[in-house]
Amino acid sequence: MLEYLPILYSIFLVISLCSSIILLIPKVSLNYVRIHIGVLTLPPLVALLALIFHVDNIIWGPLHFNTLTWLMAVFVLTVGLIVQRFSVHFLVGDRSYRQYFSLLTLTTAAGSLAWLSDDLRLLLICWGTTLLGLTLTIRLKKEWQVAKKAASTMGRYFTISWFVLLAAILWLTQTTGYWQLSQVMTQDSLALLETWEKTCINLLLVISVLIPAGQWPFQRWILDSAVAPTPISAVMHAGIVNAGGILLTLFAPLFNGSIAQIPLLILASVSVLIGTGIMFVQVDYKRQLVGSTIAQMGFMLIQCALGAYIAAIIHAVLHGLFKSTLFLQAGSALHHDQPLKKSKKPASFIGKFSGIMFGILAAIGFWAASPEDAYQLISAIILGFSVSFAWMQLIVFGHGRIGRISGLILFIAGALVYGLVHTGFHHLLHETIGTGAQPSIPAFLCLMFILFIGSAIGLWLSRNRTSRGFTILYLWLVQLGEPNQAAVESHPKYLTQYMSQGGKKDEFSINIK
Repeated sequence: MLEYLPILYSIFLVISLCSSIILLIPKVSLNYVRIHIGVLTLPPLVALLALIFHVDNIIWGPLHFNTLTWLMAVFVLTVGLIVQRFSVHFLVGDRSYRQYFSLLTLTTAAGSLAWLSDDLRLLLICWGTTLLGLTLTIRLKKEWQVAKKAASTMGRYFTISWFVLLAAILWLTQTTGYWQLSQVMTQDSLALLETWEKTCINLLLVISVLIPAGQWPFQRWILDSAVAPTPISAVMHAGIVNAGGILLTLFAPLFNGSIAQIPLLILASVSVLIGTGIMFVQVDYKRQLVGSTIAQMGFMLIQCALGAYIAAIIHAVLHGLFKSTLFLQAGSALHHDQPLKKSKKPASFIGKFSGIMFGILAAIGFWAASPEDAYQLISAIILGFSVSFAWMQLIVFGHGRIGRISGLILFIAGALVYGLVHTGFHHLLHETIGTGAQPSIPAFLCLMFILFIGSAIGLWLSRNRTSRGFTILYLWLVQLGEPNQAAVESHPKYLTQYMSQGGKKDEFSINIK
């Protein structure tokens, strides 16, 4: 029975696409959208069952079903389902109401098929369809020039990324003689590539993943995309920008030990620093989330460059779920009726010392588990800082005894959840993904240098807020985080045109109850 799950999944995915086409028919009632949402629950449910019962390593036609591809199918389709359910009321009244659901269904279905593809031609088609669907979704408001401009910028960047990926795949397949990913990634096939050919193909792959991930210096499109409707932003930041880590994981045997790790590490590390800076200086909530995404995707690509592909996949999934939640609750981000909070009192010496000690102990314990792994040292440093920060925020700065006790409970609960999630994902994926090759010493030292310099500059600037350097950096980050002038409009002019039509009634003025 379990061997038929791939066929059942494919049938339900086709039914979902047919349902999205039915929704486009004007004579079909808008209430059909609820039936459509019900249909969308079937493919991720089948994928989840396959994941639970470990239906692994099945090649069915051009598709390859294993724990990684099932997980990606569950993740992408579940995010799409949640967003479309949220959009039932959020987008009601929009003239493109039907088109939004159809394009979202097409985009998420194509995205899930891209990572299920064993045929690289199908992967190219599905990934290109995903990028095209996202661009067209943002472009639906043709009357709004700002959205139109943002979609044009996004389309140009995505087109470049897709053609670069096309060049890498054509080079790879023509040299190895195979279009099947499972055959291309074998040691015998990769042995046909010269060292310089591997390096060139890897550099092409790096460029193709940096662009959709919104990494520096290709972050312009993701900054302009903040004008997209909230549900579209949720899908984009949860399932599209994460694709870089998934793509590099699929090509891991080709990428491991390559000199292309160094430029990837440099660009991703710079993106972490820039994204974090944009997040701190922006006052617009959605742009803060955009800056956070740039930084988080930088960390994910650093994990890939260091061979920690399981960690990158875990990061991609958890970041996608977390970031989509933040976007969907963006409307409740500001509470104007609440008074401003008083600044926190300086922490005591005991509080600071305890936070530092807990961070050091956590880092030592984590690194001691596998000291030979270079990535573990970097993870230990980041984990130690996170533990120290969490201890300070939840316990040291807690309000009263009850607040500190609650903070301690949350601290312990967070540590337990982290351990369970990390262990569960690692157990699920370690046979499919495995452990990547260790990074070279120059790559490791390059990353440590960039992160150390960035941390040192941030610490110095935080203590010298009145300095000239702080002012220059602050204004530079503000300017870097702002959209193009053509992507800014004080008031959407198309709304004025709609209001001047005298409230003409049409089917999009119907409220769905």
